[in-house]
Amino acid sequence: MTGELNRQGRKIVTIKSAFMGVGAAALLATTVMAEPVTLRIQNHYSTEHPMGKAIAEFVDDVQVMSGGDITIEMFYASSVVATTETFDAAISGILDCDMTGGAYQTGKNPAFQFVGDIMGGYDTPWQQYSWLHYGGGDAAAQALYNEQNMHLVGWTIYGQESLSSSRPIAGFEDLKGWKFRSPPGMETEIFEELGASPIVMDFTEIFTALETGIIDGADASGLNNNVGLGLYDIVKHATYPGFHSMPSDHLACNLDVWNGLTEQQRRIIETAMQKLGFHVALANEKLNAEAAAKLEAEGITLYDWSAEDRATFRAAAQTAWGRWAEKNEQTRKLVESHRAYLKQLGLLK
Repeated sequence: MTGELNRQGRKIVTIKSAFMGVGAAALLATTVMAEPVTLRIQNHYSTEHPMGKAIAEFVDDVQVMSGGDITIEMFYASSVVATTETFDAAISGILDCDMTGGAYQTGKNPAFQFVGDIMGGYDTPWQQYSWLHYGGGDAAAQALYNEQNMHLVGWTIYGQESLSSSRPIAGFEDLKGWKFRSPPGMETEIFEELGASPIVMDFTEIFTALETGIIDGADASGLNNNVGLGLYDIVKHATYPGFHSMPSDHLACNLDVWNGLTEQQRRIIETAMQKLGFHVALANEKLNAEAAAKLEAEGITLYDWSAEDRATFRAAAQTAWGRWAEKNEQTRKLVESHRAYLKQLGLLK
């Protein structure tokens, strides 16, 4: 019996037994972990939120499939560090993995915009997943994450977000002078290009700003989530299906921690993450459709933008993409990768 330490400092025990046959000898070697693995992961959802419940299923899947070899200590609602600090906490070892999203890291490197919220790119989660798994996206993204000593395990994409408004928002002409809450980053540039007036504000300020008329609308979340937030108690117009923003949450782990796992452990986590991502997209498609029917019955007007207006938005997004591609080499490579795949899908010419 021999022993050595893996990259996590855990002892690997190798048991060798010699079995002698008639005129021949065979050597059997079996490698086992001397102790189980515990991963500390933080997400930014509450345990009651539908996404929080889906994450709890992910934790259970990993623990059951690993036979208890992997234990996940999941921290909800950014209870260890602030949401925007989760990635750095995983880099420094306070946590092992980050389950928020790449879009929070654009200050670290603008290239994260194109793995976090691509803006005006893909129409469906399935197209965006396809870029990651079959369009060269994984290799392009891993180079970005690895530079930060992190490994991208996978995405969850719940679908297109809906714009909510106190006035009609039937097409891009209605964006002229439209004041709305916007997250920071590339989105503000795109909407300014179309004549809107994006105002960056904290998520918690949306309701007061709508009630007092400081803003005409908000980019908050998907239609069903917006219903849960109570936005349509205040405003009576929304875009659906959405077209402008489809953020992806990620699972990203400290690279040394990830490399210290066995191949079996990594496969289990990857498989559970794919299940989580695909189920979230499927569930939200159903929930958004149900929310749309309910809202229309209540007199809320939903606007499905025409192909021409969607093309106008995508053209404005492409202008912003071009500016961001000039920021550094990593951003340029990701923009080129997305553009090449969008052309394959027929979404860009």
